[in-house]
Amino acid sequence: MQAIRFVHAADLHLDAAFAGITREAPAELVRTLRESTFVALDRLAALCERERPDFLVIAGDAYNLEDRSLRAQLALRDACARLARIGVPVFIAHGNHDPLSSRLHGVRWPDNVTVFGEEPSSWPVFRSDTGAEAAEHPLAVVHGVSHGTAREGRNLALRFHRADTPCLQVGVLHCTVDGSRDKGRYAPCSPGDLAVSGMDYWALGHAHERREISARPLAVYAGCTQGLHINEEGEKGCVLVTAEPDGGGDYVLSTVFHALGPVIWRILDVDLGMSDPDAGPDWLEDCLRGALRNLVGEQGPGCEALVVRLRLRGRTGLDAALRREAFRADLLERLRAWETDVRDIEGIEGGPRVWVKDIEISTRPLAERGRLLEREDLLGEIARLAEACRQSPEQMNAFGQAALTPLFDHPRARKVLAPLSDVEIARLLDDAESLCADLLENE
Repeated sequence: MQAIRFVHAADLHLDAAFAGITREAPAELVRTLRESTFVALDRLAALCERERPDFLVIAGDAYNLEDRSLRAQLALRDACARLARIGVPVFIAHGNHDPLSSRLHGVRWPDNVTVFGEEPSSWPVFRSDTGAEAAEHPLAVVHGVSHGTAREGRNLALRFHRADTPCLQVGVLHCTVDGSRDKGRYAPCSPGDLAVSGMDYWALGHAHERREISARPLAVYAGCTQGLHINEEGEKGCVLVTAEPDGGGDYVLSTVFHALGPVIWRILDVDLGMSDPDAGPDWLEDCLRGALRNLVGEQGPGCEALVVRLRLRGRTGLDAALRREAFRADLLERLRAWETDVRDIEGIEGGPRVWVKDIEISTRPLAERGRLLEREDLLGEIARLAEACRQSPEQMNAFGQAALTPLFDHPRARKVLAPLSDVEIARLLDDAESLCADLLENE
């Protein structure tokens, strides 16, 4: 038996608005952002034309309900028509952003497209080049279901059941699996719910971060094809899945990631270290330019633009200045003026456009740690308290509870705030200590 190969994509979010950045970014970057989801779709179709998979699945949120974009739906139709010409079937499940109710009437889909309805259905896939025998023996059965509305609360995974046909069985579902960090609980289910269905592979959508939920069955979030904001950093794309028959009626499954998104979001940590006390703004600017230059040089040929958050760390005599809003605004303006177009930088000709979205400060004053702990004043007491919290998980937890309980107990806030991790609480402690040092030493 031949290996079966298919492409799993999800969360295309065609025609996303990128409203959070387009108000201040330069015009060319705005155009790149607004076209990015369509470029990712074009690259997805090109990947299928190049790899000739047995089929393509799209696991929900191909476009946005709130936009009801005609352009998005016609672009998806046209991409499917490209695949129809090479005989690649396409299976589409709708999610919470593009439920069935959001579909525009009158858009006619090519014959190679199957759109799943509100109840699970299954469809056999035949290999077109294997002769008459293919009409009797499908190489796979694809099961799927769509969200009927934008607030799908049913456990749809429990409605999937393996077909009697002895072949690869793939489930396509837009859902929230237990333990997921995603805010929206749509079509919630557990890894156990996925396992009892009898599927060999679960093509999941909704989580924009690529990750594996379980190994048997292999259940995978492909992630989005184009990151939509700064918390969706890194390359985004789809996975090419290969199912090798093991000779005993089962399959050995593997996935290969393919990057598609032309815009990459990155949080770039820059450690200023124990900088020279005399280091000034010119040194800082050169340091940040160097970090950006290195980041650009690391990108692959598919990256057309980088949107970056600079996160500054380390001890520096510039800590007090960096915490002043006017200083940060001036620094940001200079960096944007320098790196709006880095294609003229030596060694990076033809590289991606870069835009520094913002600068996050996690630096600390340059004062020697040991001397701070020995001081018999308020700043010394603060330093000793902070150090005690770092040395004791119990005291760190007490610090977090004392400082944050009023916020998390607020009737409205507690409905939308997720509990902070230990790392986030430790970062708040660092920020609080730095702020105290700044107020007590530099004012």
